[in-house]
Amino acid sequence: MPIQIVRNDITLMAADAIVNAANTSLLGGGGVDGCIHRAAGPELLAECRTLGGCPTGSAKVTKGYRLPCKYVIHTVGPVWQGGGHGEQELLESCYRTSLALALEKGCETVAFPLISAGVYRYPKDQALQVAMETIGKFLLEHEMTVYIVIFDKASFQLGETLFADIAAYIDDHYVEEHTDLPSRSDRRYWDSLPQAAAMPIAAPRTLDELVDHLDESFSQMLLRKIDERGLTDAQCYKRANIDRKLFSKIRSDKLYRPSKPTVLAFAIALELPMEEVHQLLRTAGFALSRSNKFDVIVEYFLSQGQYDVLAINEALFAFDQSLLGG
Repeated sequence: MPIQIVRNDITLMAADAIVNAANTSLLGGGGVDGCIHRAAGPELLAECRTLGGCPTGSAKVTKGYRLPCKYVIHTVGPVWQGGGHGEQELLESCYRTSLALALEKGCETVAFPLISAGVYRYPKDQALQVAMETIGKFLLEHEMTVYIVIFDKASFQLGETLFADIAAYIDDHYVEEHTDLPSRSDRRYWDSLPQAAAMPIAAPRTLDELVDHLDESFSQMLLRKIDERGLTDAQCYKRANIDRKLFSKIRSDKLYRPSKPTVLAFAIALELPMEEVHQLLRTAGFALSRSNKFDVIVEYFLSQGQYDVLAINEALFAFDQSLLGG
């Protein structure tokens, strides 16, 4: 998928480029900056000495040396001063200029830390939102895979209100796997489940007739709904956080069998109402389940009419679930 949130040590990322949250001198420091310099070796510092520093919001590039990447892109994030001193604009500029350098160098994969969210004290939830939105806008125009690398859970923070709302929704709707299903008298639960449309009972058909008259496949329904909504292929797969190569496979194979996160990513990109979400899932042999935390979190956003795949992925990551996309 074009944007992935991963938990890892950024110095171990085998991307074409990794981004260093540097200071204006570019001569190394603490946190991510120090880790990258130590892993790259003294040659990195030697090249950085030739660059003449870097202003806040801008970026410069060096070789990767002993790191498993071709390039290190050094960017200087803003120090948080309460939000009224242009911090957001400077942070957005860090991502834009870094991505522009990666594009200039022909990079197909880039790994970012959460810039300014460490010793520069930028609030983590706001820093993540800026990262996702800025990278997302860039990827609407360019083909690249971008990783946001979180070292540990303490480095990641979803907005407190959103986290609490999702947690409450999970508490209200999530059915533990070991819990028995509700009885048939529990109308509140059964009424909350999607109901199949009433269908006339048809006369039994032979196996040959059934096989010759299969329902619309996932690929066929997806392509039809893209056309119905007046979207281009690129608009749809980019909104879904789906790689172009994967979409090409889906388009060329009417019997393509997608993963559940891929189906849901397309449903969200198309802003399908819940009934159509269930229809699209059924074409791939899936359904939303109240015993699956991933499903309940996605359902929460759908129930709120929120169709931002990247925002949903932030929440899924916060709750240790797989991400939407392919």
